[in-house]
Amino acid sequence: MLSFFKDLGGFIMTPLYFVISAVLLGWHRVWGNVFGEASGIAWVLSIIGLTIVIRALLIPLFVKQIKSSRNMQLLQPKVKELQKKYGHDRERLAQETMNLYRETKTNPLSSCLPLIIQMPIFLALFRLIDQAAKHPEDVRGLMTVKLNEQFGDAVFLGAKISDTFTSTDSNGVRVLAAVLVLAMTATTFLTQRQLMSKNMPADALTGPYAQQQKLLLYVLPLVFAVGGIAFPIGVLFYWTTSNLWTMGQQFYVIRSNPAPNTEAFRAKQRRDEEKRKRKGQPPLDASAPEPEAVPEPPKAAQRQQPKKLTREQRKKSGTKPGGPAAPRSPKSPNQSPHPQNDEGEAK
Repeated sequence: MLSFFKDLGGFIMTPLYFVISAVLLGWHRVWGNVFGEASGIAWVLSIIGLTIVIRALLIPLFVKQIKSSRNMQLLQPKVKELQKKYGHDRERLAQETMNLYRETKTNPLSSCLPLIIQMPIFLALFRLIDQAAKHPEDVRGLMTVKLNEQFGDAVFLGAKISDTFTSTDSNGVRVLAAVLVLAMTATTFLTQRQLMSKNMPADALTGPYAQQQKLLLYVLPLVFAVGGIAFPIGVLFYWTTSNLWTMGQQFYVIRSNPAPNTEAFRAKQRRDEEKRKRKGQPPLDASAPEPEAVPEPPKAAQRQQPKKLTREQRKKSGTKPGGPAAPRSPKSPNQSPHPQNDEGEAK
């Protein structure tokens, strides 16, 4: 059984060894002509070049990750409504939540894709450096025995790029490894915090997704800090460079295309307003045409009820029998249907 998993791992990792060694040696040919093939700086710059190539290839996945994270943020109010409605039925809640993600074309796992894809690459580079230092005769990918020896013995700032914090007694190597581990941990923390503090709406900072993000904010740096002491110097350069790339790329995306109702979105609105002022353009709100005032409909004139005159008032007004009659008041229900004369007798 153990041999089966070993063969399976070799089947998966062998193509990665060829791809990574091809990119690494391509950069090494460039920097080796400048600093010397066996120099440590040439190999370190080659590792940084490898990181840049890999991260450039992962840009489409990074864009997908940003869109998925944004959709997850914007869907939090609806997720909370589902929790209130189906909180008593966990199976129905999970079903309705997945239906919501499916309708909005949101994949919760997309936010982890760049990290998941980088892990095999990370392991392949780790094995290349480790084997080059310990077993240079064990050739992998496009590496040769001579290149393995150069790679394993390359020295940068007084430390071999194959050394780790725990595998050396040199204080200089430990200081460099500690600095790189702290840089890797800090960039991981700052990248995640940048996403939460700048590009998350207020209502997305509560709930399961927010708790997951807060957990990653503190757990991931801790994992890298603990595991980083066993990473070779070359691998630490790779991961720190990758984190710096992620932080810069994320800063650009958040600044240029922030999620609605976030601090980054409001900051972009302020920058746009200042830019319009410098160009002498009116503010966005003032440039919009004002709605026309809708005239109120004319009120209907109230009908004046005829004034009932007494007998004395009719005599004083001089109303003649043949003249215009005074308006009659409405008949009461108890009034007789027969008209009456002035003396109250029926005609």
